[in-house]
Amino acid sequence: MKPDVSCVFVCHDEAGRVLLARRSAGARDEPGAWDCGAGAIEFGETFEQAVAREVTEEYGTAPRSIELRGVRNILRAAPASHWVAVIFAVGVDRDAVRIGEPHKFDELGWFDRDHLPEPRHSQLSDTLAVVSSPHR
Repeated sequence: MKPDVSCVFVCHDEAGRVLLARRSAGARDEPGAWDCGAGAIEFGETFEQAVAREVTEEYGTAPRSIELRGVRNILRAAPASHWVAVIFAVGVDRDAVRIGEPHKFDELGWFDRDHLPEPRHSQLSDTLAVVSSPHR
């Protein structure tokens, strides 16, 4: 097995609130958990192209800004997986956001980082720490 590469993105509005999606019953893992967006990079795409495509697919709107924030190595035992997660902060138009993939998400919400919903995806806290870190 080889690791996969994923672009993970934390979308935010002008007020600093983050957009999270609640994973639906059809999600690949952790249904019912709140999470940021992500998607595998496709052959020939730049990271930024992958982020723009995934944000548009998942949230129905193009990003206003895309900023690389860091990289995480994610090893999970069950189900067994290894992802190299390239993490971005992405500005979006709060009023244009909608659920673009209802088979993956059943609710969207804007949250202050100090008041995040539960349950949270197992990777969310570590991802938010990378986005919030002043060190890149």
